[in-house]
Amino acid sequence: MCPRSSIRRTTDPDGEAEAMGLVFVPTPLGNLRDITLRALDTLRDASLIVAEDSRVARRLLGALDLPSKEIWTYHEHNARGTTAAILERAAQAVVAVVTDAGTPGISDPGSALVAAAREAGIAVEVLPGPAAFVCAAVLSGFDLRRFVFAGFPPRSAAARRTAFRASLGETTVWYESPHRVRASLADLETVAPGQRVFAVRELTKRFEQQSFGTPADIIAALPDPVRGEFVFVVEGAPGAAPAAAEIDANAVDDAIDRLAHEGLSTSAIAKQLAEAGCGERRHLYARVTERRRSPA
Repeated sequence: MCPRSSIRRTTDPDGEAEAMGLVFVPTPLGNLRDITLRALDTLRDASLIVAEDSRVARRLLGALDLPSKEIWTYHEHNARGTTAAILERAAQAVVAVVTDAGTPGISDPGSALVAAAREAGIAVEVLPGPAAFVCAAVLSGFDLRRFVFAGFPPRSAAARRTAFRASLGETTVWYESPHRVRASLADLETVAPGQRVFAVRELTKRFEQQSFGTPADIIAALPDPVRGEFVFVVEGAPGAAPAAAEIDANAVDDAIDRLAHEGLSTSAIAKQLAEAGCGERRHLYARVTERRRSPA
């Protein structure tokens, strides 16, 4: 028996059943044959498609031979201003949510849209489908009885090193953009030169590239220039992650100084370092404040 959908249905004045709610639709990472039958049905029947990039969504509809749809963009820069309008549509009809590739809600503001829908009593459904971090984790061959998906590393070198150092105790999956991947892997090499790493570029696409070895090995295998999104998995080594006190002594002050030099506010620095695993945000805020008053 097929599971029942959580999408609500009402009856219009003519007695026809009408569906409504948000449906998060995973889309292929590259190979179009990875689309699911349920994803095709939802994209075909949705009243509105909410996409990270409307151009990418329109190309996908065309490639899948699906009819043209009304498409709204939804990303970190406009999420606050468009959420209410999206939920208003979802209260009346099915709204499909997609990202450029993979499962929406991962490394994009989709999770905030789900939370807002729950708050408003709007039904939400997530379809199973492609997710790059899951594929990369399985391909690594590392022990996955417990692992962490950490998203994108921080942008500054000091914060990246802090994040990598804090994550060494368990297998961790990271995303990275092509123009920052060399710098990120170089920072990982500085922190853990002997750690085993699996990396995959252009997952499921024609020129997919898989690499395995130390951070230096992965760097050496990169093409020049690097193209395509990048996923790398760092094998965990129990006991490898230093204690919080050691992290603070070695890296946090340096990270604060670098981020302050980049012009970030105290609050922004505390937030970024907290996300990098350097401690609680309120404690970091106090530390940044003290550091600004008495720089080393």
